[in-house]
Amino acid sequence: MTAKPGRALHYVFKIGDRAKNAFFFRNILGMQVLRHEEFKEGCDAECNGPYDNRWSKTMVGYGPEQSHFVIELTYNYGVKSYEMGNDFGGITVHCKDILARAAQHSYPVGKQCESNVLTSPDGYKFYIVDVTPTVANPDPVQQVELHVTNLSASLQYWNELLGMKIVSETKESAWLNYGEKQAKLRLTHLTDPLDRAKAYGRIAFAIPASTQKPLFESVQNAGGTILKSLITLDTPGKASVTVIILADPDGHEICFVDEEGFSQLSQVEPDGNARLDKYIAKDPYQD
Repeated sequence: MTAKPGRALHYVFKIGDRAKNAFFFRNILGMQVLRHEEFKEGCDAECNGPYDNRWSKTMVGYGPEQSHFVIELTYNYGVKSYEMGNDFGGITVHCKDILARAAQHSYPVGKQCESNVLTSPDGYKFYIVDVTPTVANPDPVQQVELHVTNLSASLQYWNELLGMKIVSETKESAWLNYGEKQAKLRLTHLTDPLDRAKAYGRIAFAIPASTQKPLFESVQNAGGTILKSLITLDTPGKASVTVIILADPDGHEICFVDEEGFSQLSQVEPDGNARLDKYIAKDPYQD
């Protein structure tokens, strides 16, 4: 089917130590802080998970979210770690400098099926390919991998219901996207039972506001899981956005935000890096 209009935005990680993560994402992966926001209470869309407490959101990436797939780091005050499941596969990054920085800082590099693997302080895997991104997709973040228990059913959901284009597929994996110059979503068959545990994340996409209600109705009519339906989220001093939160057949959370509001909300903050450091300095020391 023809892909519906959409844009891959970010993947959400829950983190337990902001200082260690800031070092990993900035000094090892080489990402920049795009914006940092502090919140006094939990998010109505559970962006920070099922926690009704003070929390922060830090967006990091290789460029503005208008043109790059980025990472959202959510930090819940008082929560030092999260149990990892097997739902998240990893993020593939094409970059010539990461392995050199890892060596410079003596950061461990693992191997998995001949791939170089860097593991974040909380256990999230990044597959590093020591090449320069192509003109076809200049963003270093090339793909996000999620594990699924029934590849056929997952493809039907992501392709036929959500309108993502199938780029390629094998017996074990399939790759989808909403556009050629976007990070791909890789769905890989998992033979073991899927466990989202406590560290489960969320993938986000932007779609035109005019298509949010039709998408909601399509998912509803198909009997799909709707976690949050067309709610408005406010960020103090910034644009409001309307979101729909869905869950695929394996429970992977998917956020669809309106493109118009999010384009305003996601502007890069010149002081984002300094603001993150300011709050890290106030965090209690962690080993």
